[in-house]
Amino acid sequence: MTVRNLEFAAHPGSVAVYGASTREGSVGATVMRNIVEGGFEGEIWPVNPKYREVAGRRCYARTSALPDAPDLGVIVTPPETVPGIVRELGEKGTRAAVVITAGLTAGNGLRQAMLDAAKPYLFRIIGPNTLGLMIPPVKLNAGFGHMPAQPGGLALLSQSGAIVTSLVDWAAENNVGFSQIVSLGDMADVDVGDYLDLLARDGKTRAILLYLETIPNPRKFMSAARAAARLKPVIAIKSGRHEQAAKAAATHTGALSGADRVVDAALARAGILRVHGLGELFDAAETTALFRPLQRSRVAIVTNGGGAGVLAVDQLIDCKGELAELTPATIERLDVSLPPTWSRANPIDIIGDATPERYRAAVEAAAADPGTDALLVMNCPTGLASPTEAAAAVAALTTNGMIGGKPVLTCWLGGQTARQGRQILQDAGVPSYETPDYAATAVSYLTDWARAQTALMRVPSSRSEDVACDREAVLAIFRQAAKEGRRMLTEPEAKAAVAAYSIPVPETIVARSPAEAGRAAARLLERNRKVVVKLLSKAISHKSDVGGVVLDIETAAAAEEAAGLIRSRVASHAPDADMEGYAIQPMIARKHAQELILGMSRDPIFGPVILFGAGGVAVEVIDDTAIALPPLDDVLAGDLISRTRIGRLLAGFRDRKPANMGAITTALNGLSQMIVDFPCIAGMDINPLLADADGVIALDARVEIDPGAVETPGPNPGLAIRPYPAGWEQEHSAKGVRYLIRPIKPADFALYPDFFAKVSPEDIRLRFLGARKQFPDDMLKRLTQLDYDREMAFVALEADSGAAAGIGRLACDPDREVAEYALLVRSDLQGQGLGWALLTKLIDYARADGIGRIEGIILSENEKMLGMARELGFVVRHHADEGGVSLATLDLPGN
Repeated sequence: MTVRNLEFAAHPGSVAVYGASTREGSVGATVMRNIVEGGFEGEIWPVNPKYREVAGRRCYARTSALPDAPDLGVIVTPPETVPGIVRELGEKGTRAAVVITAGLTAGNGLRQAMLDAAKPYLFRIIGPNTLGLMIPPVKLNAGFGHMPAQPGGLALLSQSGAIVTSLVDWAAENNVGFSQIVSLGDMADVDVGDYLDLLARDGKTRAILLYLETIPNPRKFMSAARAAARLKPVIAIKSGRHEQAAKAAATHTGALSGADRVVDAALARAGILRVHGLGELFDAAETTALFRPLQRSRVAIVTNGGGAGVLAVDQLIDCKGELAELTPATIERLDVSLPPTWSRANPIDIIGDATPERYRAAVEAAAADPGTDALLVMNCPTGLASPTEAAAAVAALTTNGMIGGKPVLTCWLGGQTARQGRQILQDAGVPSYETPDYAATAVSYLTDWARAQTALMRVPSSRSEDVACDREAVLAIFRQAAKEGRRMLTEPEAKAAVAAYSIPVPETIVARSPAEAGRAAARLLERNRKVVVKLLSKAISHKSDVGGVVLDIETAAAAEEAAGLIRSRVASHAPDADMEGYAIQPMIARKHAQELILGMSRDPIFGPVILFGAGGVAVEVIDDTAIALPPLDDVLAGDLISRTRIGRLLAGFRDRKPANMGAITTALNGLSQMIVDFPCIAGMDINPLLADADGVIALDARVEIDPGAVETPGPNPGLAIRPYPAGWEQEHSAKGVRYLIRPIKPADFALYPDFFAKVSPEDIRLRFLGARKQFPDDMLKRLTQLDYDREMAFVALEADSGAAAGIGRLACDPDREVAEYALLVRSDLQGQGLGWALLTKLIDYARADGIGRIEGIILSENEKMLGMARELGFVVRHHADEGGVSLATLDLPGN
């Protein structure tokens, strides 16, 4: 389930407290007191057969005695009583509860008994083992925290009750308010993904804060997180960053793709800004609430203390920010208004006696410099000038926290002396941080957020247009290995597989004996100066570990001798290993090439992940790699490369020309496409992949498969992010006009204004069940930026103009039981069969995706839509809960 019935927990009008008590110090007494003293204005019904009255209110003995069905149950009773209470609440008509009680586990069966009691009523459970929840805008504090939270625009979802109480305490001290605070507990039912879905559409929530310890149901989490992050900032702490990940035996990639690196990649791909400390959580929320993401952060620092400026620079560089280089014109301008002893560089040190006028002149000049993207203004207290007056001067220059559209971040150092200055800045909408480190880090939030948003907008296809691939050839290789019961491909097999996906490999000749190795070398030496002889063994994955590679061979005789030497080494180091022979290849000599590694492993939470970085035999020691989630495209592949140190070397230096980045990107896209096409791939290394100005070539490759999954078709169901479903594109003709019907893309956002301009107000009313004149950007983003997991939309485009002609939409719950459809065709193009084509497409897609039933909510007066639904087999009847509305349903047998 997702948000179904969760609104009763988010916006309750009445609450029943099970286990309410008068016993001082008990959880039941604390919860009841918090709800009553918090000022909740709805009905509050204590339930406990031991009492007639609790907290001045009549106490009920059982659920059946309640005057009405409460919107929300709060359960603080012994664990064995919880399933029965849930069942009673469901029968009464309640649809949500917070289960504060601990001790309902899989081991004692109570967890499942509770879920079984809830299921018939679609009853939502927050918890068990939770601190509770707070909804400050309605004054509800339904938990056992030590203090209430102020109302505000932040929502907090936490998997730790202790973190909730700590953050609430800190927020009160810093005047930070909340729209929702939810302690998720054990997440037997409602999890992070469910609440993210709810909060994405909550108008009172401007940013979402997450404290995560684990991520259950990662595909649902990614889907919900991506939907929320498109609309508002989502900021997360994920604990356990240094937990040692299990190492895969067969590939370097398994050893290098530690769990936290994968979490980093997943959160970034979801558009989430990750921070590492509780203090950063609120700093990031404040910063992202005030400013837009920054694609680049060239920062000008203005300070009256040189040491503080140096500290800020250190942190800025650590956070991958840039120190702006001031133009000569800016320096000349500053020379006029600053003392001769100013730094004449960035940081702009305006000296300890800086007056408000000096601050004003320096900040204005820095903001006007075309090479700056953001400003960091700092003040250190001295006896020569007033921090308060300096703050007022800076604040007066800003509009909405910016000067000329450039963010202004500040740091007024000190305690008592700085407090008033910080307040002046914050009142003017200028964020102020307590230390240079915090201020410099805040700049990185804007650039990290920009990178995350860029990744969020990418929708790589299930069929890469840039990668030539031969799926059947690879499938034949995998089938042969599976037939022999092997998980590891031989080197020639692995190279043939990657070569089929646009990753170049050297020519390879397989020899079964040293004599054959000599003859094979002779053939290759006719076209190459040197050759390599490698061990060929299905039992030995890392050939160099047993001396199974001999390089720089110039003659056939030397190749034969090398093969014999390898045979002797294997007999000595691995006498029980089967040896199939030798792989003879040209010696690839590229003097200025960089050694890279491309790889894939399976993360236990997020599934297949891609690794890129510096390769070679010391790959684990060098440890210069980055992780990404497939599928990739050119932009995402480029970002992956840029996150490594070797990525900078590939840009060229000294006498080395830049590497062919297009070839590296194609190799990454080829690897990504293999992962999409073959769910059976368990692990992969391409190491080294040589890269220089002439292109790339894979000198070695290892591929591990799951033999039992070779026939499982793609796209890979294990992907945390579903690729753009390119297989659902088709051409359509209607009355001589050609259309392309395809899944919608984020770029189609730009098509909506012209599309709606050609839809009559009456058709808008019929589609949206009411009049609508405006379509805000946030709504259009929700309509176009899908993850193709729980939502699908098909757009019909005029083939000649590319204009949108009609749109069909399908939204389903994660359980795939029911999906709701909607259609809208341009008013000037109705009657041409486009609606029929789009609805048929939706039905076909739902059937293929395993959805059990699709339904549409249609105004009863919309005879054209109702008629089309009946013709396509829908059953139409009046909606049970809404007058003037019909419900069209179509069961999809077999799903």
